[in-house]
Amino acid sequence: MPSPGRKSKPALQFLAVLLGATLLVYLVKRAGPGILLQSAKNIAWGMVLVIALAGFAHIVKTWAWRLALLGDAKRVSFWRTLGLRLVSEAIGQLGFVGLVFGESTRVALLGSGVPVASAISSVAMDRGLFIVAGAVVTITGILAAAFVVAFSGVLRVYAGIFVFAVVFLLGLAGLALHKGWPLFSKPARAVGRIPWFRGWINSKRAVIESSERQFLQFHRQAPAAFWLSVILNLASHVLAIAEVYLILHFLGAHVSLVGALILESLTKLINVIGSINPGNLGTYEGGNMVIGKVVGLSGAQGLTLGLCRRARAIFWAIVGAICLSWYSRSNGLVKPVHNAEIVPGVDLCS
Repeated sequence: MPSPGRKSKPALQFLAVLLGATLLVYLVKRAGPGILLQSAKNIAWGMVLVIALAGFAHIVKTWAWRLALLGDAKRVSFWRTLGLRLVSEAIGQLGFVGLVFGESTRVALLGSGVPVASAISSVAMDRGLFIVAGAVVTITGILAAAFVVAFSGVLRVYAGIFVFAVVFLLGLAGLALHKGWPLFSKPARAVGRIPWFRGWINSKRAVIESSERQFLQFHRQAPAAFWLSVILNLASHVLAIAEVYLILHFLGAHVSLVGALILESLTKLINVIGSINPGNLGTYEGGNMVIGKVVGLSGAQGLTLGLCRRARAIFWAIVGAICLSWYSRSNGLVKPVHNAEIVPGVDLCS
């Protein structure tokens, strides 16, 4: 019999989506449908370039992931890994739970040619490096904003605290990697002390330890691949900054590349905060309106920026859904996600 908590969870998610949709309708009405329609006409075919730029960013991120696969990359084609990344990104549009499920799906669908331990460690490393690169971009953008934008004294203090906290966490992550701390096995052992999970954990111990070993040794065994993966992940975030600049250029907004950097860095904070809202619907667009004012955008321009990036995400999410449907029909290539050898207690998305 389903527990009351399980019954209420879908209801809360539906309520969050409903509130987000209501907020989005309110924002569109407040900005003015006529103004937004004119902005859409200004962009017109420019959206093709925006979508193409995002596609190139997906290729760059796929290349970075394949580097984390090391020798196992030759066992799976580039186009399959690109399709799996799009599948993961599509599912990840559903918020925090979607991110976890999307990464699990990426592992499960990688194929029997790649050992499970290698699949898990590569996805964990890929997501970790992407987040670290994003944190670097966010810090850079906030520091740039502190010098370019007229922040109040209180906001400068908050910005300083945030930057210090992120730098501290990045340093802690680097120390954990350098010292080889048991990032997978220790949490798994803690979960294994619970009677209901003890048998399952014991049966997966070899996979967990192998995944952890490969994850921790990646930067030592293949330093060139590791640093190239770091550079590619940074490049993918630079492409996101270029996307912001491109959209604003078509809108006729005179925002510099530094302004685009500031907007992108603050947008990443919105994505983190809005991860509790499935799809970040409404909160993402509203956040773009607020942060747009930091660099002198009108409310309509900020909302149009958010809607354009939402449209781009939907386009590639549809492509990801098509890829998922294709892989699901392939003979013997798909394992159900709930049977995948996923390390318990480890969030691959953080």
